[in-house]
Amino acid sequence: MNDKTDKLFERIASFADAALIFSETNRFYFTGFAASDGALLVYKKGALFFTDSRYTEAACRKLGETFVRDSKTLFADLRALFDAEGIRTVALENDRLTLAEYETVKKELPAVQTDISDRLCEAVTALRMVKSPEEIEKTVAAQRIAERAFDHILPFIRPGVTEKEIALELEYFMLRNGADGLSFETIAVSGVNSSLPHGVPGDKKIESGDFITMDYGALKDGYHSDMTRTVALGHVSEKQKQIYQTVLAAQQASLAFLKDGVSGFDADKQARDVIEKAGFGAYFGHGTGHGTGVEIHEQPRLSPQSKRTLHTGNIVTVEPGIYLPGEFGVRIEDMALITEEGCVNLTACPKELIIL
Repeated sequence: MNDKTDKLFERIASFADAALIFSETNRFYFTGFAASDGALLVYKKGALFFTDSRYTEAACRKLGETFVRDSKTLFADLRALFDAEGIRTVALENDRLTLAEYETVKKELPAVQTDISDRLCEAVTALRMVKSPEEIEKTVAAQRIAERAFDHILPFIRPGVTEKEIALELEYFMLRNGADGLSFETIAVSGVNSSLPHGVPGDKKIESGDFITMDYGALKDGYHSDMTRTVALGHVSEKQKQIYQTVLAAQQASLAFLKDGVSGFDADKQARDVIEKAGFGAYFGHGTGHGTGVEIHEQPRLSPQSKRTLHTGNIVTVEPGIYLPGEFGVRIEDMALITEEGCVNLTACPKELIIL
């Protein structure tokens, strides 16, 4: 079907005759076609997308008639194909298939041996981590929409505006300026609420002296952007300045360290060491970053638990933070493309403290 499906078969050929992919996310990754239902079969002769009349015409336009099967009886069609092609072992997505779905596969394909080890999942993950030039272009396009939203929101933030209003204004701007959707539910929290890393925007009104943390992103052509900026209204205290500069220094340390071959553990450690040295290690509880792509959270991760190595073509967020309960919090987040020599920061937004 395409280079992605060819590469997947190369990775599974040693342990399976085919891969059967049901998850919507992975089907979209391999085909570029979004559908709420269907199945993708990857095997020696190529790939076939099984769907129904709701999507057949659109899928044929996108993928070509050769690769699309209008299937009213999916498992009967698969049984016939497996018999004809001598497919005896099929790899399944053990991280995405429900128990009910797995039991259906076993019941409907009794003659087929299923591989539910981690091997297919690892093969898919390895491919998804390394972005193609086209994927990078789509991610950057999504990020540019988010950046324009940041420019738009700054004059909108003023005393009396609520967190909900800021979040809605960001979302509305992105949707009317090219976004196909939102990367995730927008976070816009202020004052004491900014100490909540994933706080939900509420009716709290913005006040002078507040930090306002905004974490949001745009979805474009199936790819997600993700950025966070913390700004202040009116004035800040010396403690607020100290925390902000510490988070910024931590983020810059991690960004400067990134390159092909370093570990996600060590990339996280660069930021964590800066925060710990400043005496705020207890107030940085989450990982420094994560991959993005057709999902907002992908591998590789930058965290103390990471066991993966970063490679050229990975896109990761770098988003350290400090959160002081009952006081305030700061997070700053960029997206970075890993290269052989370092990284390219895909986020073109100011990071120095902005006081509105």
